[in-house]
Amino acid sequence: MHIVVADDLPPSALDLLRAEGWNVDARSGRAPDQLKADLAEAEAIVVRSATKVTADIIAAAPKLRAIARAGTGVDNVDVEAASARGIVVMNAPGANSVSVAELALAQILALARKLPAADASMKQGVWDKKSFMGEEVRGKVLGLAGLGRIGQEVARRAQAFEMSVIAHDPFISAQVAADLGIELVSLDDLCARADYLSLHMPSTPQTRRTFNADRFARCKKGLRIINTARGDLIDEAALAAAIESGHLGGAALDVFEQEPTKEHTLQKLAKVVASPHIAASTREGQELVGVETASALRDFLKAGVIRNAVNFPTVPPDEFQRLQPYMALGEQLGALVGQMGEARIESLGVRYYGELTGQHPLIVNSVLVGLFRAILSDPVTAVNARATAALRGIDIVESSSSRTRNFRSLLSVKLVTDAGDRWVEGTVADRAPRLVLLNGVPVEAPLGGTLLLLSNSDQPGVIGEVGTILGRHGVNIANFALGRGEGGAVGVVNVDDPDGKLEGLLAEIRGVTAVRQAWAVRV
Repeated sequence: MHIVVADDLPPSALDLLRAEGWNVDARSGRAPDQLKADLAEAEAIVVRSATKVTADIIAAAPKLRAIARAGTGVDNVDVEAASARGIVVMNAPGANSVSVAELALAQILALARKLPAADASMKQGVWDKKSFMGEEVRGKVLGLAGLGRIGQEVARRAQAFEMSVIAHDPFISAQVAADLGIELVSLDDLCARADYLSLHMPSTPQTRRTFNADRFARCKKGLRIINTARGDLIDEAALAAAIESGHLGGAALDVFEQEPTKEHTLQKLAKVVASPHIAASTREGQELVGVETASALRDFLKAGVIRNAVNFPTVPPDEFQRLQPYMALGEQLGALVGQMGEARIESLGVRYYGELTGQHPLIVNSVLVGLFRAILSDPVTAVNARATAALRGIDIVESSSSRTRNFRSLLSVKLVTDAGDRWVEGTVADRAPRLVLLNGVPVEAPLGGTLLLLSNSDQPGVIGEVGTILGRHGVNIANFALGRGEGGAVGVVNVDDPDGKLEGLLAEIRGVTAVRQAWAVRV
């Protein structure tokens, strides 16, 4: 067995692989041409973030079976090219959660006690106690914007300091929060009540620049913001202005909109503690990431066991071929219900009809992948989808029925949330996915691309008014399907929207008298 380790790994991780008697070529800093040559006989490659595993690199490795990324993100790996070759891509999710959480807590303490400024003053030979009066964090309110793995670790540590912890996470279950002794609140309430606000949200089109001038104006005066998550969650110019005006008490930032930073105004402010994206950079965190990666790779190469894969699990080819169209359908239905507004998810029900009768975990996982890709930025695949659901306290109910329901095979997805149920059904016709039910109302429309979903009163004029709005703004309608049921109607509008105009039109569409709700979704 020949393994190429192209970036630095701790000796313990290398020893774990060499203990199997395998040839481990561990050298960092290789040029792409050299890496191609070294991969000619390799069955696996291990990288961190420096080495880019492109389609060309993959093509130069005819024996490659696995790509292991010692870290969470796989942006430096062409996962699509690897999947096309049947190469497993694996990572080490969550291995550095404690490292990130500890830095967040360190930032809170640094802000509370003005440690960076005091240290800088001392290094200038100045003894100035009066300028560095601090405050205890005991009894203060810590707000967490995001209660995933890292947010939960921060909460535990803050509670040890006797801080009160509240959190906003529209996709975590109330039971998970209750078990942690955390009150779930709205984002506005979070900002209005918190003394310290630590960000642990994903970067998605919906969350980018969530913390902008308008949001800061509604925050509690003196609030201090900590960001170890994603730089683009914050409008940096607005944050600098809010700190300089005295409305916000300061910020501690480990991530920035542009890295390395080019514009240094924010990081130079006296009330800002800045660090160069080092939250995961601890000896223990890097050691754990390396060992977890090497362990997962060893198990795969030695026994075929797949852990932490980010593309797909191994399945028999004939079964995969049979289920593939319905897996694609499931992912699209999951993405659809995931984009129908923010709500706290309680459970997911997946039911099979007709020829699909049976238990199909790959289809359920595909539904979860679509759902989570709509609401999370961390990699979620068919392999880790159920673990992600369990972490967020989402119950999964899988069932089947031999009843035909007017289609040879039918897939039903019901998302139960605190804001009500979302119920969609779909089928596959000529290997193309079709939506056949929206929130309990029969409707038939092609799935794919950009969709405008409508819930409206069953009365004349709705089609005309909505079509007029879309036409006035240059959004072309590719298909307009209507469904009628007891108590109302639904519409599914397939549109050409290359410029992303549709989301900006939702307020106007919702202003149509007969329209009860409207959502823009991309599947």
